[in-house]
Amino acid sequence: MLIVGLVLAAAAAAFHVFIFALESLKWTEPETRKIFGVASEADAVTMKGLAFNQGFYNLFLALTALLGIGLTIVGFATVGLTLVFAGTGMMVAAALVLVLSDSTKVRAAAMQGTLPLLAIIATAIAVAIG
Repeated sequence: MLIVGLVLAAAAAAFHVFIFALESLKWTEPETRKIFGVASEADAVTMKGLAFNQGFYNLFLALTALLGIGLTIVGFATVGLTLVFAGTGMMVAAALVLVLSDSTKVRAAAMQGTLPLLAIIATAIAVAIG
């Protein structure tokens, strides 16, 4: 079950790296604007600094989870699992904030929060059964 949890955490991290790329590297591109519902290039340019910063938040969440996975694999389970839970927990918290701040963002919040939530559940079960 631990492997399942770590694979799910890695998938959640990969998704957040993808979001980082969209927000920090490709924000003004038409495909990215469509994904985030930004109609005009002018609006995207205005928001670019905020999106750039937000993208790095997503990258740091991903790196936290990935570092935790790596440390768990090499035998530092306590610190590794702590980082896995911290990274994925913050991903879920961010998804909750998204949907609570804008109820039209349920789909985006589900995309952002489902994998890390499943990772938390599977990893917690693995830790509980020991």
